[in-house]
Amino acid sequence: MKRSTRLILSGSSGILLSLAWLDFPGWILFAAFLPLLVLDDFFVKEKKQFRSVAFWGHTYLVFLIWNGLTTWWVWHATPFGAVLVIFLNSFLMSLTWWLAHIARRNLPGNLGYLALVTFWLSFEFFHFHWEIEWPWLTLGNGFANNIKLIQWYEYTGTLGGSLWILVVNILLFKILHKFVQGGALKSEPAGMILLAILVFFPIGYSLFSYSTQKEQTNPRKILIIQPNIDPYNESHNETGAYQAMDKFISLVNDNFTDSIHYIVGPETVFEQNWDEEKLNEYPQFFKIKEIVEFNKGTNLVIGASTYRIYHPGETVPGTARVMRDGTRFDRYNSSVFVTSGSPEQVYHKSILVSGVEKMPYRKYLKIFEKFIINLGGTYGSLGIQKSPTNFRAPDGTLIAVPICYESVFGGYLTEFVRNGANLIFIITNDGWWKNTPGYRQHLSFARLRAIETRRSIARSANTGISCFINQRGEILQKTSWWQDGALTGNLNASDKITFYVRYGDYIARISLYISGLILLYMLGLRFRK
Repeated sequence: MKRSTRLILSGSSGILLSLAWLDFPGWILFAAFLPLLVLDDFFVKEKKQFRSVAFWGHTYLVFLIWNGLTTWWVWHATPFGAVLVIFLNSFLMSLTWWLAHIARRNLPGNLGYLALVTFWLSFEFFHFHWEIEWPWLTLGNGFANNIKLIQWYEYTGTLGGSLWILVVNILLFKILHKFVQGGALKSEPAGMILLAILVFFPIGYSLFSYSTQKEQTNPRKILIIQPNIDPYNESHNETGAYQAMDKFISLVNDNFTDSIHYIVGPETVFEQNWDEEKLNEYPQFFKIKEIVEFNKGTNLVIGASTYRIYHPGETVPGTARVMRDGTRFDRYNSSVFVTSGSPEQVYHKSILVSGVEKMPYRKYLKIFEKFIINLGGTYGSLGIQKSPTNFRAPDGTLIAVPICYESVFGGYLTEFVRNGANLIFIITNDGWWKNTPGYRQHLSFARLRAIETRRSIARSANTGISCFINQRGEILQKTSWWQDGALTGNLNASDKITFYVRYGDYIARISLYISGLILLYMLGLRFRK
């Protein structure tokens, strides 16, 4: 195979993988790995002529194209973060395929393909839990805008979609490979039948589930506010805070109707860095609180930048900063729940964006922390809380309020639901990505969370798109991009616990176990040689 042909195959796979994140149908992913599998097969057959590292170079090109085409927009907010995301993530993806390729070179039968599947699923799971989390390109996310095909995510989460894509690609490749070698497709009836089952059974079940899914009738009337404040031109001083307050209150007053249970504002409505122990001393917060005091029965959720001072005797985490007088404190990206007659409840964003809100491996890289920007007007690593907590409304309803990036982590949201969350409010500020695929991708991932947890979602985005999403992942109402506005609608609260919520990413745990066995087997073969 000529080098030019190999490069064309690499480029083709990278482009095909990108399309599902660029508003094309997700089923394209069923064939996206075929060119790369052709390359893998070529280098396995020619392993005496080519070392395995030659294959790695082609895989890096594939994933560099995929990452570059789908996540380039991160550059708008942080060039450092964009470089980290695109080049490092491409390297990790290519490393995973390279390791699987080595397995293919050394293991008999289909063990090499099993290694590919389990190594990749382990990698995706790893990307949910290490210091540089970036599950944006989890393969199962590619069906985010094809919700009628993936209602079964309530049993598997997005990793079930990843498994689906990998297995279909491998089986399709093996069938087509035999055909190209001179065999007729009819000579592979078992493979053809298995492929048809793998593709059409999940789709058939999903369509049935979609058409028969019924929600518990337990409505809550919700008002979503989209103030549309440009984050690049926003003022972080007192004047800017008053302007943000006036716009927010004006939108509430213009759209408020009787019997509103919840008003939901976006991430970091106010950028003043409020002291959590003195919230009521801030004029802006006091004016916001007046809304619920004058409208009994209404609760309000907003995003804010807050800080907490540590008093003598308290445990001080490593993210704490030091004032000139030696006082230690933490800054947070927070959501605040306000209700009449009760103390405010505060939740701190726990999954922070590497290179933007935190310095990964801070213990070792603290010297670079001053280069980290927080998309909210401060710098350095923010504080977090150890585990997710829900807001409790006066009627006992529990509300999960994941902030921005957290909504990409399906496993993390299951923790809110296992703790009793009946509704999910996602608050975000997607204006940092400007008018790019970034904000549309982020919106689509919220639909996956609705299916996985069977929870209705109210999504408030500062610059759009804000929306209501039902438990089937359907967008019921939505705002326009980069326009201020408001939405009023009813969402059903639920106490159902899905299989995925109960058991989490069990597919990944099984994959990790199998991967470990395969690696041990490979090491054993190596020592024997």
